[in-house]
Amino acid sequence: MTGGLESFAMPEAGLPSRPAGSDPEAPLLAELRRGDEAAFEKLVRKEGARLLSVARRFLRNEEDARDAVQEAFLSAYRSIGKFEGGSRLSTWLHRIAVNACLMRLRSRQRRPEDSIEELLPTFAEDGHQVAHPTPEWEGSAEELLARRETCETVRGAIDRLPNGYREILLLRDIEEISTEEAARIVGITENAVKIRLHRARQALRGLLEPQFRKAPAW
Repeated sequence: MTGGLESFAMPEAGLPSRPAGSDPEAPLLAELRRGDEAAFEKLVRKEGARLLSVARRFLRNEEDARDAVQEAFLSAYRSIGKFEGGSRLSTWLHRIAVNACLMRLRSRQRRPEDSIEELLPTFAEDGHQVAHPTPEWEGSAEELLARRETCETVRGAIDRLPNGYREILLLRDIEEISTEEAARIVGITENAVKIRLHRARQALRGLLEPQFRKAPAW
């Protein structure tokens, strides 16, 4: 594959319409399976910008994000013959890119991580919640990320989560990957994914509470 990441600054124009019921990806996929380098250039231009956005969310570093996307495309180039078409080509590429990001995250030197325990609710012996360390605040993480004025604050809070919790929050809430798929990617059980996601959401709420708590009623 001869093209670099510079070639995906703009998405490629849409492919010509095809008869109803046909797979619009079939012609491109056939070319990719034949090893047509021009087809891979087309794929990079079509999907590169979207995958770069994914990598930026995980890695928070432009150089690392571009390297991860390059690795993802190289991996796709080498393994296209194994793609069976059970999902869309774009979905398959997304999974490869996410895996490339997670591998890069885990290869970084571990940084000290804060405990999230003080950010979680406490419970009495009978199971009733005693208190939550933060009052209710408005907006989900996804909604807060969409607001220009709060985006960096939310991203900073997500970055403060321990890696195991941050990965699950990004996979499930930001990338909208299923519980089953997230479990497979991370290598844990589906129940463990659910537990980590619940705790990550609670911890994120605790970290964001000073900025996003509801104003008290007067």
